[in-house]
Amino acid sequence: MALTDPPNRTFSETLLGKDGSLIPELGEFIIAHKDEVEEKGGSENEMNKLLTAIKLAAKVVNREISKAGLADILGAAGSENVQGEAQQKLDVFANTKFMQALANRDVVCGICSEEDDEFIPVNPNCHYVLLMDPLDGSSNIDVNVSVGTIFSIYRRITPVGSLPELKDFLQPGKKQIAAGYVLYGSSTMLVVTTGKGVHGFTLDPSLGTFYLSHRDMRFPDKARVYSVNEGNFKAFPEGIKKFLSWCQTEESDRPYTLRYIGSMVSDFHRNLLQGGIYLYPPTKKDQKGKLRLLYEGNPMAFIAEQAGGKATDGFTRVMDLQPTELHERTPIYVGNTGMVESLEKFMEQYPNP
Repeated sequence: MALTDPPNRTFSETLLGKDGSLIPELGEFIIAHKDEVEEKGGSENEMNKLLTAIKLAAKVVNREISKAGLADILGAAGSENVQGEAQQKLDVFANTKFMQALANRDVVCGICSEEDDEFIPVNPNCHYVLLMDPLDGSSNIDVNVSVGTIFSIYRRITPVGSLPELKDFLQPGKKQIAAGYVLYGSSTMLVVTTGKGVHGFTLDPSLGTFYLSHRDMRFPDKARVYSVNEGNFKAFPEGIKKFLSWCQTEESDRPYTLRYIGSMVSDFHRNLLQGGIYLYPPTKKDQKGKLRLLYEGNPMAFIAEQAGGKATDGFTRVMDLQPTELHERTPIYVGNTGMVESLEKFMEQYPNP
């Protein structure tokens, strides 16, 4: 549509690209790319409703985060999640809002959250199950640092019309239909893949609408950033220690730069835009790492691969791992393919802790 053409909507209700074309809203984009969803046996209508529920909950959570410090939503809630971690008030709030948005719209047959012990059956007549980390990096809220929501969508295994079962959720990451994250930062972004590239949508707070702002996101060819909590260096496996020392060596295009926020969504998003690798290794205390395969590992691995990157546990592709329990943990190294493959070489050379 040219700038001189009469708009279908008033100017205050639409955004125009540099070429004068309409910038699609998330729902419009999914409709335009419905073949990508249907290729994997999904339903464009159900997927659109599901993502609409996610973006609604994200807007509600974003509103609460933006007034943190004014409302009584900071600090611990006085309870622990299934992993034994202290729940923050916003953890509980975000979990509730996403559950309500998804359940009230009958868009999934079941939901499983990092914050809950078991999965929750919803509508047996739906095709999808959803797994989520409702508020990643929530401990950063108290110091006004960016946090996020991560979600993963699978087509159910059990017959439509029956209640979901555990096996619907315990699928390897390569079976994902879609995955994404919401970043609550200086602007609020929803980044999503349905298996054909990665696209970012930015919230226009004046309209309450997510517009396409980053089409076909890809990791840059060159990367010079690594993101890890180096405070645990002495407890890392030997291969990781060697890799980090290599990153710090003055040679060729090295040393690389350390950038670590402490929120996986924030660190991953920066590395996606600027190039880099995110590491969460095991330690002597947490021998399987601390991140969850189903709520963090698989969705971020799917997004990374669709953006031209790679994700591994050090020896195996993350999306090939077969989960055996809902809250299974895994080490994860995700980012630019070249950096991940360099890390894998060190892990192969030094396989022992």
